[in-house]
Amino acid sequence: MGSLDRIPGERPVPEPKVQPSRPLNLAFILDPLHGLKAYKDSSIAMMREAVARGHRVSAIQREALTWREGVVAARSHAIHTRADERGWYEAGDEASLPLAAFDAVVMRQDPPFDFEYITASWLLERAVAGGARVFNDPRAIRDHSEKIAITEFPQFTATTLVARDAADIDAFIDELGDVILKPLDGMGGSQIFRVTASDPNRNVIVETLTHEGARTIMAQRYLPAIADGDKRVLIIGGDVVPYALARIPKPGETRGNLAAGGRGVAMPLTEREREIAEFLAPVLWQRGLMVVGLDVIGGHLTEINVTSPTCFVEIAAQTGFSVAGLFVDKLEQACS
Repeated sequence: MGSLDRIPGERPVPEPKVQPSRPLNLAFILDPLHGLKAYKDSSIAMMREAVARGHRVSAIQREALTWREGVVAARSHAIHTRADERGWYEAGDEASLPLAAFDAVVMRQDPPFDFEYITASWLLERAVAGGARVFNDPRAIRDHSEKIAITEFPQFTATTLVARDAADIDAFIDELGDVILKPLDGMGGSQIFRVTASDPNRNVIVETLTHEGARTIMAQRYLPAIADGDKRVLIIGGDVVPYALARIPKPGETRGNLAAGGRGVAMPLTEREREIAEFLAPVLWQRGLMVVGLDVIGGHLTEINVTSPTCFVEIAAQTGFSVAGLFVDKLEQACS
């Protein structure tokens, strides 16, 4: 991993005390491989790091999961990674194996967190009961709505409302004057709106996001500090990565998400960001959440991402700190 000496006063992430005595057999549950972009994909960074250490890596598609007579299994393909950003992998033989046959299964499926995602979490929970190691823990993923999870830690959040009734949302907008509205199941900045009290479109925005009162949404006080970036703070196996990726909105845009055109700039954690992350790290790791991405704007916690947090590649490229290396360290420790 990259040296931490570049940041005065930073506390280094501890090195693993136990290394595996044999190559691990790892499975990654992923989106379709042809759609992954190697130049920025954190899952590919994880797999490349694992292969570089001599571990075996296989890919599983979520639809390949099955349960029969108490055993959760899946069709998998051995993956040989390459440095080429276009042809980043070569698929090997296909095998149908119980998930418990792998040393660890890494769930890296992107949202939407729909019924099929929930079904996969149920199947993975049965796999855990049958002896499989799954990260992030499927029950913990299911129990941590990436938006609503922040309500457990109100001491770190901006003023927030979770509601579906237009009267409640309108009162919140009138009270604060400038707010962000977003659905509870979005990702990548999709369907996020900044709404002011005088916005002529506020009614239609509220109606659209709530499906005319049929769907609960989140409203948060608008934070002008978004101009300095929506910070992604990573926690890996209970350790806080000492750099955040500030996702800075493009001109005229409210959203900093990279998928919405934001620019990613890696920088050392602020004192407040470290305070938030170090408070949450042991709590979330105890629940089986190995990889967590906190979103922090102006020192306020806005989301806790647990499905497939990203920004590994950008942080490594700009700082030399290997987040994927820390991840594989933690995976090796878990499998020792």
